[in-house]
Amino acid sequence: MDLNSASSVVLQVLTQATSQDTAVLKPAEEQLKQWETQPGFYSVLLNIFTNHTLDINVRWLAVLYFKHGIDRYWRRVAPHALSEEEKSTLRAGLITNFNEPINQIATQIAVLIAKVARLDCPRQWPELIPTLVESVKVQDDLRQHRALLTFYHVTKTLASKRLAADRKLFYDLASGIYNFACSLWNHHTDTFLQHVSSGNEAAVLSSLERTLLSLKVLRKLTVNGFVEPHKNMEVMGFLHGIFERLKQFLECSRSIGTDNVCRDRLEKTIILFTKVLLDFLDQHPISFTPLIQRSLEFSVSYVFTEVGEGVTFERFIVQCMNLIKMIVKNYAYKPSKNFEDSSPETLEAHKIKMAFFTYPTLTEICRRLVSHYFLLTEEELTMWEEDPEGFTVEETGGDSWKYSLRPCTEVLFIDIFHEYNQTLTPVLLEMMQTLEGPTNVEDMNALLIKDAVYNAVGLAAFELFDSVDFDQWFKTQLLPELQVSHNRYKPLRRRVIWLIGQWISVKFKSDLRPMLYEAICNLLQDQDLVVRIETATTLKLTVDDFEFRTDQFLPYLETMFTLLFQLLQQVTECDTKMHVLHVLSCVIERVNVQIRPYVGCLVQYLPLLWKQSEEHNMLRCAILTTLIHLVQGLGADSKNLYPFLLPVIQLSTDVSQPPHVYLLEDGLELWLVTLENSPCVTPELLRIFQNMSPLLGMSSDLTEMFVNVTAA
Repeated sequence: MDLNSASSVVLQVLTQATSQDTAVLKPAEEQLKQWETQPGFYSVLLNIFTNHTLDINVRWLAVLYFKHGIDRYWRRVAPHALSEEEKSTLRAGLITNFNEPINQIATQIAVLIAKVARLDCPRQWPELIPTLVESVKVQDDLRQHRALLTFYHVTKTLASKRLAADRKLFYDLASGIYNFACSLWNHHTDTFLQHVSSGNEAAVLSSLERTLLSLKVLRKLTVNGFVEPHKNMEVMGFLHGIFERLKQFLECSRSIGTDNVCRDRLEKTIILFTKVLLDFLDQHPISFTPLIQRSLEFSVSYVFTEVGEGVTFERFIVQCMNLIKMIVKNYAYKPSKNFEDSSPETLEAHKIKMAFFTYPTLTEICRRLVSHYFLLTEEELTMWEEDPEGFTVEETGGDSWKYSLRPCTEVLFIDIFHEYNQTLTPVLLEMMQTLEGPTNVEDMNALLIKDAVYNAVGLAAFELFDSVDFDQWFKTQLLPELQVSHNRYKPLRRRVIWLIGQWISVKFKSDLRPMLYEAICNLLQDQDLVVRIETATTLKLTVDDFEFRTDQFLPYLETMFTLLFQLLQQVTECDTKMHVLHVLSCVIERVNVQIRPYVGCLVQYLPLLWKQSEEHNMLRCAILTTLIHLVQGLGADSKNLYPFLLPVIQLSTDVSQPPHVYLLEDGLELWLVTLENSPCVTPELLRIFQNMSPLLGMSSDLTEMFVNVTAA
């Protein structure tokens, strides 16, 4: 492709490819696709996206096509691979000027340079890193920023390579440029702090952006660039320096208010400091040992004392708590039962931890977690009133503790209580004893404190097994709390029924279950929706427990099933309906054939719910699970469900229908139990077997299920 003659043609087609008119757009895209494998095409694209006089949309599209071309044709073994000569020209052209004026295009160019670096640096592109190092030193603001942006993306990409030879190359790179990267970061950080005191907003934002980018480079080099980083003085010097820098940046947040344009970048930089520490602890726990004391002192002072007042923000608090948690839980810091079998490094880390977590420190952390962080906030109480279903779908499970404050505080409490339960059990018992008896409904603060303490007692249930006579406490304290029907008492009604759910599988006499079932029946009629949903959750935990006895439950079955069905109709959110359906399924599964007299209303409602959930495949999965248990409970009577049941099985097991991706496994199980409980094979049942042939042709973990259905 001749560059001069081709440029205008490619430019014209790229312009057409940015059109909103499909009649113009489609032919242009087809033409560009044909050119992808033409020699010289990417040189033309490079000329176009580096020409700042052209339309931004055209240049943007040229960058994207270039980036996709790297993925497809840059490797030597790729079909239609670019020639070595053209690649050499392109590499040189990419790092000639770092002067792209448009931020989004500059980011894309940095990413595509990093993609080439992943394949060619340093062997075919030894000049890349030296060029970047020189370019970040220039005085021109734009060129310096763009070079720094590229430096970050290249470092990030090279750090992500995992083969041993690639790791060795990155170690060599890191040791060669680490000192420079530290100097660069210190320079930009000092410049930012000087600008903050001068009050020049534009200069503050510009220097803060450079501080952030240079810190991102250092993070990758520090975490991924050394085998034994604790033996490198520069690395450890940088890490020890983070705490002082963090204090300086947190103090800056006093003068840079929440409405300041720099605030978002400032908070990102503060969080990035904590990410460096968390990543380093995760990847190099033994190398982190010299930082344990400082990390704990810093985090505890900002999160659990008045030092943090006025400067901390939620995401920072979460990061500090995660740092404490990861140090407390780290297996590298836990000696073996036989101390002699532990490494000296482990014993040293354990010694530092034990010296820090004294009785006064642990007591203060525990009290602050419960009396400050566990309290329901104004925002949460407002959400309770305005969006009760949203309130009940809490961010729990998985990795939510890494990002959200409430799960983070609860996980930290559980881990610290588990690790130091002998110290903390008396502290929590004392907090419980101060809250005996009913609480004044007019004293909202006292209600919230009690809610927080009950939360702690629920979270620490396994640790408190030998210390709390839960059966007695249930009868004398918790049951009376559930009977207080005042509207302002609803946080405690919800918390108490949740608390009982936490203790059911830990310590709860079987004889007390009828009293609990009575309480559940009452609470399923509570005026507050959040209380009713929480009660349904505890019912599931109770019914699902190992010591569940059907004979104790049967007197309450009709009432509970009716109330659960009403709750299923009352809630509107997909997640909540799924949750209530799971509770119903669990009840049906445990009582089996005893459910038959009470399922009429549910059987009539499920077809409507199935129709309404056309866009919600996960809700349909919950309906399938409910149907499986219903068919098992109804036995031969399940034939009355066939007008609804068989089309559901047909859809769920039809591989030509998109929903089968979500529904197939549960659909097959429903098909199997339907066949097993069918009094006779009907023509309608046989018709579903048309789906079996495509299913048997699938390579799947469900092959055994296919065979079982066929055999049935």
